Amino acid sequence: DHCHYQGYVEGTLDSVVAVSTCSGLRGLVTIGNITYGIEPMDSSSGSKHILYRLDNVKKEPTMCGVTSEDHEGEHTEENHHPSMTQLLRRKRAVLYQTRYVELFIVVDKEKFEDFGKSETEVREHMVQLANFLDSMYIMLNIRIVLVGLEIWKYENIISTDGGAGDVLANFVQWREKNLVLRRRHDSAQFVLKKGFGGTAGMAYVGTVCSKSHAGGINVFGRISIQMFASIMAHELGHNLGMNHDDERVCHCGASSCIMSSGASGSRNFSSCSAEDFEKLTLNKGGSCLLNVPKPDETYSIPYCGNKLVDAGEECDCGSPKECESDPCCEPGTCRLRSGAECAYGDCCKNCRLLPGGTECRASNNECDLPEYCNGTSQFCQPDFTVQNGHPCHNEEAYCYNGVCQYYDAQCQDIFGSKAKAAPSICFAEVNSKGDRFGNCGFHGHDYKKCSSWNAMCGKLQCENVKTMPVFGIKPAVIRTPIRGTTCWGVDFQLGSDVPDPGMVNEGTKCDTGKICRHFQCVSASVLNYDCDVEKQCHGHGVCNNNRNCHCEAGWAPPHCDTKGYGGSVDSGPPYNGKSNGLLVFFFLVLPLLIAAALAFVKRDRLKRCCRRLMSHCHSLTQSYRLASRSLRSPPPRTETEPRDYQPRGFSHGMPYAPRGVPTDTEPNTFPVPSYPVHQHPQQAYHQPYYPPPQYQAPQPQKLPTR
Repeated sequence: DHCHYQGYVEGTLDSVVAVSTCSGLRGLVTIGNITYGIEPMDSSSGSKHILYRLDNVKKEPTMCGVTSEDHEGEHTEENHHPSMTQLLRRKRAVLYQTRYVELFIVVDKEKFEDFGKSETEVREHMVQLANFLDSMYIMLNIRIVLVGLEIWKYENIISTDGGAGDVLANFVQWREKNLVLRRRHDSAQFVLKKGFGGTAGMAYVGTVCSKSHAGGINVFGRISIQMFASIMAHELGHNLGMNHDDERVCHCGASSCIMSSGASGSRNFSSCSAEDFEKLTLNKGGSCLLNVPKPDETYSIPYCGNKLVDAGEECDCGSPKECESDPCCEPGTCRLRSGAECAYGDCCKNCRLLPGGTECRASNNECDLPEYCNGTSQFCQPDFTVQNGHPCHNEEAYCYNGVCQYYDAQCQDIFGSKAKAAPSICFAEVNSKGDRFGNCGFHGHDYKKCSSWNAMCGKLQCENVKTMPVFGIKPAVIRTPIRGTTCWGVDFQLGSDVPDPGMVNEGTKCDTGKICRHFQCVSASVLNYDCDVEKQCHGHGVCNNNRNCHCEAGWAPPHCDTKGYGGSVDSGPPYNGKSNGLLVFFFLVLPLLIAAALAFVKRDRLKRCCRRLMSHCHSLTQSYRLASRSLRSPPPRTETEPRDYQPRGFSHGMPYAPRGVPTDTEPNTFPVPSYPVHQHPQQAYHQPYYPPPQYQAPQPQKLPTR
């Protein structure tokens, strides 16, 4: 049954409500800057409920691992903060377009047992959780859609031993090798009962669309589902590029915000979080968030007006008030308005489908591939990249998850365009220390020393540094002089729940035929690169992450062995068939037609000229013959012997009747027609007149007498 709702408190504009009525009333109510939780007092009875302020709840200590001095002074008086309504008005232009996070939740065996081994109970709580998350993220114009739920009822598929970093690494590895292949999603969150010494969770930053790192872990201890929603919102926020609010001037309309380092139970995102997410989108991260979830893949009960296109709906613009500004979708029916072809999507503009071949997602770099509208769908094709392991950067690096990973590029991202990778001695010396400035990750709660063969996969070391890094969070910078050079490294101090971006990026080439993977230098064969571009793509393309050829311009998929427009069977057509037809007509067919018409006109003129010449010749011939006949004095013909004159060598007769033979004393003149053969007399007006030359008839001479 449908028992999950979102809305607002009637008569209170600055309010948000997300509740569930499945078994009693559970939910979150935000009025102004205060958030309340509501839930049944006794789980066995839904008749009595308790309403409480979330910031008054006594809970387990749940921190991100940042020490107390790192976030002192983050709490200020409430009246110094703008309200949520004011914050909503400040949203940057980039947030105008709705993003959709397709969320997959995995629940471990211990938490399943904590719910009394009831699948129904787990399912209800996780759907409630997704509803609460959606109500929090909607202020950033982000919708959270639960697309999958997996419960480990019999055993945990991954090891949960060790620290939070170990469990996170195990989870994202399992996700990449297993879950990604089974179900499309943007981020996977692991829910487990085990705690990590007060650490509420851990997640990677800005990896929401990554196949290998779009995940997080979340500790669901003895706290309410409302409090736990704040924890998962925090860890999911890291995936969406949001850093901690500590040591930054951030406002959210409350004493603490969702991205504060301590899990405070807040349901408000700060201005800093909005800016962080904006940076992610402007840097072309999170492209998968523009994909609208398919109605048959959502783990929710559909209804018209929730601004999600559910099964049986063509569109969903929300409430009647929200639909007033939507020219494509009808409120209440969730059907397209009359004349509309579409209502949303990257390939929909002004309620019309964009033509096939329109680029809807550009390539970011040499390891990314463009996608195109197909002309029949409002959605852009899924995001495809060059297959992991394909050589890039002059074959000095490998493509990894759509990015060409190499040391120089990472150093330049942090220290500016002049920076470059430090010598290997820097990596070996610094990363053998096993401290915050040189390590190969964590072992439990302690930093792990790098062995000599893994040192190139620990903390990044750079040289030729001319500028200090500029980020929203000020990192600690360490300079280490070694053998005549200065090795530069950074530590961002993001807390134990966030992997340090100052570490060498995954997929970086650490040696010949080797890459960095989980702080180890391992064989590049783990990428399973199996594309022979010369054989499979005939040297005119590359393999994408679907193992299909993406052809260069001028060659056609699927094997790039025939002429075409480029692209792949996955990317959509990189050309517009209709537009190309028009181009062919205007630039090829039309010029040929014009040339043919000109040739016809010129041919007609030539024929007329020839006919005039032949007519002239006729006149001369007739004059000569008549002159000859007058000399021989032929006997006159009778009136019964008329005949037409038919000169030899011509298939048609003269266009005029034969004339009588003039007397010998008359000049041999004949009338010339004023229009050529087969030409209408009305056109004779335009033809020049060519009088025949005048010939003097020879005078008869007396015959000699005997």
